[in-house]
Amino acid sequence: MEYAKIESKYYCGIDLHSRSQYICIIDEKGKKQYHKNLQNSPELLGAILQPYGAEIAVGVESTYNWYWVADTCEELQVPFYLGHALYMRAIHADKFKDDERDSQKIADLMRVGMFPKAYVYPKEMRGTRDLLRRRQRYTLIRGEGYTHLQQLFAQQCHIDPLHNAVRHKGNRMQLPGGLEGEDVSLSALCDLQQIGAIEQIVRQLEAQLLKQAQTHDPKAYKLLLTIPGVGKIIALTILYETHTIARFATPRQYASYCRLVKAEHKSSGKNVGGGNSKIGNAYLKNAFTEIISVAQRTSEPMKKYYERLKSKHGTMKARGIVARRLSTTVYHMLKDGKGFDVNKFTNV
Repeated sequence: MEYAKIESKYYCGIDLHSRSQYICIIDEKGKKQYHKNLQNSPELLGAILQPYGAEIAVGVESTYNWYWVADTCEELQVPFYLGHALYMRAIHADKFKDDERDSQKIADLMRVGMFPKAYVYPKEMRGTRDLLRRRQRYTLIRGEGYTHLQQLFAQQCHIDPLHNAVRHKGNRMQLPGGLEGEDVSLSALCDLQQIGAIEQIVRQLEAQLLKQAQTHDPKAYKLLLTIPGVGKIIALTILYETHTIARFATPRQYASYCRLVKAEHKSSGKNVGGGNSKIGNAYLKNAFTEIISVAQRTSEPMKKYYERLKSKHGTMKARGIVARRLSTTVYHMLKDGKGFDVNKFTNV
């Protein structure tokens, strides 16, 4: 965790909600200058901030709708700081939620140098990154449909039909007929219809995403494609979720951001339990995990390397080791501009 070092004459904390913003402005001594609840509006926020000019800094927790606040501040050339939601809750958590007090707490954290900083993702890349995340959400829903079909057939002791039928469109509509009971067949039919609709949506999203492949660092994109198990979508996911590898001073920092370093809590130099596993980027963790699954099917050296680790450490630990090494390798590839060397990676 990194605290933002903010030096300003005035500090504006905003407790942001879907329709409203509770704004608190304090001076460098902590004295309240403004404290009011308003509807969400760039114009209203701009009118409040404009008189302060460059002498005010704005902070907001990283809720789902922070984009417009950041954009308003950028237009006004006002320093904007995004607060890490999990750390902020830990720092100023109260038993009872109070929007008025929360906005002042945000301003106070900025003033005293205790504002846990999150990364302000650039405006021009947000749309593509969010589209990648939306695609992943649809693929998860499709996976839920496959799982439910498996369960329906398993309940009637049928052989798993997915590999034989569901993956091939022409065979899909025959599946419900193999189940006993009108209601069960209808349930399977609904799953199949949902899977078909989602596949069409995913194709549409992927077509748009692949248009962006050459717009953000095409050289790095091509480098990532040299890794066994990395396809176009995974490469784009790594690029857009990372944004720039210059954000990270060390491979460990990057691995931690990818949720591939075990969090720890220490007291008096001793481990006292695990840390929060939700800190970091879940999309990057999923990407590196998926690389392992695909690489085992497409690269014999990668498969042998993984099997060697698996026999020594077990499945879960082996996957963790490979994912961590992949993140370290990607870090150096993006830093140095060099492609993947499978022999160097697997000969350990």
